[in-house]
Amino acid sequence: MAETFQFDLVSPERLLMSDPVEQVTVPGADGQFTVLKGHAPFLTTLKPGVLDIRSEDGASQRIYVRGGFADVNASGLTVLAEQAMPMEEVNAEIMAQQITDAQEDLADAGDDADKRAVAQKRLDDLKDIQRWLKVE
Repeated sequence: MAETFQFDLVSPERLLMSDPVEQVTVPGADGQFTVLKGHAPFLTTLKPGVLDIRSEDGASQRIYVRGGFADVNASGLTVLAEQAMPMEEVNAEIMAQQITDAQEDLADAGDDADKRAVAQKRLDDLKDIQRWLKVE
Protein backbone atom coordinates (compact mmCIF):
# COMPACT_ATOMS: atom_id res chain seq x y z
CA MET A 1 0.00 0.00 0.00
CA ALA A 2 1.30 3.45 -0.95
CA GLU A 3 2.05 6.08 1.65
CA THR A 4 -0.60 8.71 2.30
CA PHE A 5 -0.55 12.43 2.99
CA GLN A 6 -3.16 14.91 4.22
CA PHE A 7 -5.37 16.48 1.53
CA ASP A 8 -7.74 19.36 2.24
CA LEU A 9 -10.13 20.82 -0.35
CA VAL A 10 -11.70 24.12 0.67
CA SER A 11 -14.26 26.24 -1.20
CA PRO A 12 -15.57 29.64 -0.11
CA GLU A 13 -18.61 27.92 1.41
CA ARG A 14 -16.99 25.12 3.38
CA LEU A 15 -14.36 22.44 3.86
CA LEU A 16 -15.26 19.87 1.20
CA MET A 17 -12.70 17.20 1.96
CA SER A 18 -10.09 16.52 4.61
CA ASP A 19 -8.68 13.02 4.25
CA PRO A 20 -5.48 11.04 3.95
CA VAL A 21 -4.90 10.23 0.26
CA GLU A 22 -2.33 8.40 -1.86
CA GLN A 23 -2.16 10.95 -4.68
CA VAL A 24 -3.89 13.97 -6.21
CA THR A 25 -3.54 15.22 -9.79
CA VAL A 26 -4.06 18.99 -9.89
CA PRO A 27 -4.81 21.34 -12.84
CA GLY A 28 -2.09 23.90 -12.13
CA ALA A 29 -1.77 27.15 -14.07
CA ASP A 30 1.41 25.83 -15.74
CA GLY A 31 0.01 22.35 -16.37
CA GLN A 32 -1.21 19.32 -14.49
CA PHE A 33 0.92 17.89 -11.71
CA THR A 34 0.56 14.93 -9.39
CA VAL A 35 1.26 15.16 -5.67
CA LEU A 36 2.49 12.13 -3.73
CA LYS A 37 3.75 11.94 -0.14
CA GLY A 38 6.98 13.90 0.19
CA HIS A 39 6.38 16.19 -2.81
CA ALA A 40 8.54 19.31 -2.86
CA PRO A 41 6.77 22.34 -1.38
CA PHE A 42 5.36 24.97 -3.72
CA LEU A 43 2.35 27.20 -4.35
CA THR A 44 0.52 27.62 -7.66
CA THR A 45 -2.69 29.02 -9.04
CA LEU A 46 -5.27 26.68 -10.53
CA LYS A 47 -6.86 26.75 -13.95
CA PRO A 48 -10.30 25.26 -14.56
CA GLY A 49 -9.98 21.50 -14.57
CA VAL A 50 -10.38 18.30 -12.62
CA LEU A 51 -8.78 17.16 -9.38
CA ASP A 52 -8.22 13.42 -9.63
CA ILE A 53 -7.98 12.08 -6.07
CA ARG A 54 -6.95 8.56 -5.13
CA SER A 55 -7.87 7.69 -1.55
CA GLU A 56 -5.88 5.42 0.72
CA ASP A 57 -8.33 2.58 -0.03
CA GLY A 58 -7.58 2.96 -3.76
CA ALA A 59 -10.91 4.57 -4.66
CA SER A 60 -10.82 7.47 -7.12
CA GLN A 61 -12.82 10.66 -6.95
CA ARG A 62 -12.92 13.43 -9.55
CA ILE A 63 -13.83 17.01 -8.64
CA TYR A 64 -14.16 19.93 -11.07
CA VAL A 65 -12.44 23.08 -9.79
CA ARG A 66 -12.41 26.58 -11.16
CA GLY A 67 -9.83 29.04 -9.95
CA GLY A 68 -7.97 29.15 -6.69
CA PHE A 69 -4.64 27.94 -5.34
CA ALA A 70 -2.84 24.71 -4.53
CA ASP A 71 -0.39 24.72 -1.63
CA VAL A 72 1.96 21.75 -1.32
CA ASN A 73 3.85 21.76 1.97
CA ALA A 74 5.36 19.45 4.56
CA SER A 75 1.95 18.64 6.04
CA GLY A 76 0.35 17.74 2.68
CA LEU A 77 -1.75 19.46 0.01
CA THR A 78 -4.37 22.15 0.46
CA VAL A 79 -6.48 23.26 -2.50
CA LEU A 80 -8.38 26.52 -2.04
CA ALA A 81 -10.86 26.52 -4.92
CA GLU A 82 -13.11 29.39 -6.01
CA GLN A 83 -15.59 26.72 -7.06
CA ALA A 84 -15.53 22.95 -6.60
CA MET A 85 -18.09 20.28 -7.43
CA PRO A 86 -18.06 16.52 -8.01
CA MET A 87 -17.89 15.65 -11.70
CA GLU A 88 -21.32 14.02 -11.47
CA GLU A 89 -22.79 17.47 -10.77
CA VAL A 90 -21.09 19.27 -13.69
CA ASN A 91 -23.62 19.88 -16.44
CA ALA A 92 -24.08 21.87 -19.63
CA GLU A 93 -25.98 24.69 -17.89
CA ILE A 94 -23.21 25.31 -15.37
CA MET A 95 -20.51 25.33 -18.04
CA ALA A 96 -22.55 27.56 -20.36
CA GLN A 97 -23.15 30.08 -17.56
CA GLN A 98 -19.45 30.18 -16.64
CA ILE A 99 -18.53 30.75 -20.30
CA THR A 100 -21.15 33.52 -20.57
CA ASP A 101 -19.74 35.16 -17.42
CA ALA A 102 -16.21 34.97 -18.84
CA GLN A 103 -17.36 36.49 -22.16
CA GLU A 104 -18.97 39.35 -20.23
CA ASP A 105 -15.76 39.87 -18.22
CA LEU A 106 -13.83 40.05 -21.49
CA ALA A 107 -16.26 42.62 -22.91
CA ASP A 108 -16.12 44.65 -19.67
CA ALA A 109 -12.29 44.74 -19.77
CA GLY A 110 -12.46 47.34 -22.56
CA ASP A 111 -9.04 48.70 -23.53
CA ASP A 112 -7.25 47.46 -20.39
CA ALA A 113 -4.76 44.99 -21.90
CA ASP A 114 -4.01 43.24 -18.60
CA LYS A 115 -7.68 42.71 -17.74
CA ARG A 116 -8.37 41.55 -21.31
CA ALA A 117 -5.53 39.02 -21.14
CA VAL A 118 -6.78 37.59 -17.83
CA ALA A 119 -10.38 37.43 -19.07
CA GLN A 120 -9.35 35.83 -22.38
CA LYS A 121 -7.25 33.21 -20.57
CA ARG A 122 -10.17 32.33 -18.29
CA LEU A 123 -12.53 32.07 -21.28
CA ASP A 124 -10.06 29.87 -23.18
CA ASP A 125 -9.58 27.63 -20.13
CA LEU A 126 -13.35 27.23 -19.68
CA LYS A 127 -13.87 26.38 -23.34
CA ASP A 128 -11.04 23.84 -23.13
CA ILE A 129 -12.56 22.16 -20.09
CA GLN A 130 -16.00 22.22 -21.74
CA ARG A 131 -14.57 20.37 -24.75
CA TRP A 132 -12.62 18.02 -22.49
CA LEU A 133 -15.73 17.22 -20.47
CA LYS A 134 -17.82 16.98 -23.66
CA VAL A 135 -20.44 19.18 -21.95
CA GLU A 136 -21.86 21.18 -24.83
